[in-house]
Amino acid sequence: MGVPKGKTSKANRRMNRAMRYTLEGPALSECPQCHALRQPHHACPECGSYNGRTAPEKKAAKA
Repeated sequence: MGVPKGKTSKANRRMNRAMRYTLEGPALSECPQCHALRQPHHACPECGSYNGRTAPEKKAAKA
């Protein structure tokens, strides 16, 4: 059975628990090409552009 190596401080314990109480959704930004909402540092799901270029399409999985 696993046993913790040391006591978790009050600050670390509260910081770990704080993530359970966040109510915000994922961060979204506007695509400069098509003005759709997308996640930062991700290719746009609508037009597929990223950093001013068109991102390559994902290859379909072999079935």
